[in-house]
Amino acid sequence: MKKSIFVLLVSIIVFSCSQKPETLIEHIEGYWEIESVLLSNGVKREYKVNQTIDYISIGDSLKGFRKKMNPRFDGKYETSKDSETLQLKIENDSLNLYYSTEFSNWKETVLMANKSQLKIINQNNNVYLYKRFTPIIVK
Repeated sequence: MKKSIFVLLVSIIVFSCSQKPETLIEHIEGYWEIESVLLSNGVKREYKVNQTIDYISIGDSLKGFRKKMNPRFDGKYETSKDSETLQLKIENDSLNLYYSTEFSNWKETVLMANKSQLKIINQNNNVYLYKRFTPIIVK
């Protein structure tokens, strides 16, 4: 009986603290730097220094793109012309990101998003934690 009450209380807390998927959309766009990855096998990888960051752009129709960017010390970015087409969809109380390139299609689900962090899980159950990128400008 005590175990059932505990499980019920934890479930209520988790579901009441979860964000509504439509409130996450406003935080997706921008420059993101990977902070860590929790692999599906339980191994956690920390990223102290990143040579590339992700830039996500979303339009009014919830369509956009994601590009890999190389930040420079003058505050500008270098990038290739490669990008991934992106479509945001709210499905089953989740915000899903659908990506496509000429080579592949895949889906990721946003677990959490705010002005400083973004947490995503992919189809392999790897959880990616990003922090908002702040450029370092050397004058």
